[in-house]
Amino acid sequence: MTIKDLQIRQGNVDLVVDIVDVGEEREFEKFGKRGRVATAVAKDESGDIKLTLWNEDIDKVKSGDKIHIVNGYVSEWQGEPQLTTGKFGKLEVVEASEAEKKEMTEPPNEEENKKILQEAEEKVEEAEKKRAKEKLSEEPVSEEEEIED
Repeated sequence: MTIKDLQIRQGNVDLVVDIVDVGEEREFEKFGKRGRVATAVAKDESGDIKLTLWNEDIDKVKSGDKIHIVNGYVSEWQGEPQLTTGKFGKLEVVEASEAEKKEMTEPPNEEENKKILQEAEEKVEEAEKKRAKEKLSEEPVSEEEEIED
């Protein structure tokens, strides 16, 4: 099965695709439950399609990954077909991007990590000082009420 073979409202999609791009994550609330969604662009030798990523799938997928969609579904959004795992499908990364592979196999850069930690600590310290200064400049609020006879 290839992307060009997909039809809107088609289920039971079994497809291996490359991820070209992963868009910004958005949060939503539906029926009192919070969730996350992002749109990625997937491609194979026959073309490309938007791929809707839900919740934990967003964290699994990076640009450059090769993924396998099992039991996927093709929906339609604003006239365009979109591939998704839907309620019953599954997404698995079959090959991580080169950047991900490199990051996973390289030893940690101790100097860079120390620099990042120091910058973060300085930002926290600045924020705490600013917050303390703002608190000092606030007028005291009395909790006592005036009682009239």
